[in-house]
Amino acid sequence: MSLKTRLARRELTIGSWITLGHTAIAEIMAVAGFDWLVLDAEHSVLELSEIQRMIQVLDGHHCPAIVRLTSNHPDQIKRVMDAGATGVMVPMIKSAADAATAVSAVYYPPAGNRGVGLARAQGYGASFQAYQQWLQAHAVVIVMIEHIEAVQNIDAILSVPNVDAYIIGPYDLSGSMGRPGELDHPEVQTAIHEVLEAGIRHHKAGGIHVIEPDPAALQQRIQDGFTFLGYSLDIRMLDSLCRNHLQIIKTRS
Repeated sequence: MSLKTRLARRELTIGSWITLGHTAIAEIMAVAGFDWLVLDAEHSVLELSEIQRMIQVLDGHHCPAIVRLTSNHPDQIKRVMDAGATGVMVPMIKSAADAATAVSAVYYPPAGNRGVGLARAQGYGASFQAYQQWLQAHAVVIVMIEHIEAVQNIDAILSVPNVDAYIIGPYDLSGSMGRPGELDHPEVQTAIHEVLEAGIRHHKAGGIHVIEPDPAALQQRIQDGFTFLGYSLDIRMLDSLCRNHLQIIKTRS
C-alpha cells in the first residue's frame, strides 16, 4: 500500500529525518523499518546529487523518500521530484495560496504547472507515461505548519486538494508567537491543539516531529491523535546513544 493511501486513511506511520549525506545512513534507517524518511535539505548541507543517491537507496528498500525543501519554490520542487522523490515537505506554509503553489509545482498540467523534463523519475526518458500515472496516484505533499498565521488559516490550508498531510514545526511555531523554544507554554500548546483538531475535521493525516529519541514522548503524541509522526533524526540518535552509553560506562568504571 502506498504512503499516499495510508495518509488518506489516517493510518499511523512513523518516519525520521536524515541530515548526514552518506548513503549508509539512508540504508541503515530504511532497513530499521521506518515507514518513510525525510531527506532534509532545509537544515543540513545536503546537496541535490547526494539527495538523489539516497533516494535511490531508499527506493531499493521500498521506503518512501520525502524531501524537506529550503523554501516553497517551484524550481526546487521540480528538481527533487525529477530526482525521484516520493514527495515533498514544504516549509512555512501560511495560507491556502501557499499550499496551492506547492501542490501545483508537484503535478504536471492540467492538475499543476510543473515543467516537463526527463530525468531519473521518468526512467531517464524511457517511462514518462508510467511516471505520469504514478505521479497522480502516489505523489505526496506535506505542508509544514510552523507559523501562527498558518494556525489562523489552517482550515483553508487543509482544504486545498492534494495536500496529503501536515506536520507541525513546534520550534518555529513557538518563535512566531514570541515564545521561541517554550514548547510547553499554554499558548503554544493551544495552537498545536487547534491544528490537530482541524486535521481531524478535514480527515488529514496530522504530524509533529518528536526531536529527541524518546519512545515515551512519541507514544504520547500517538495518544494525542497524531498519525504522521517524525521520530528524531540521524544526528540526535547518534549523539544521544553515544552520550548515554558513555555516561553509563564512565559511571560504572
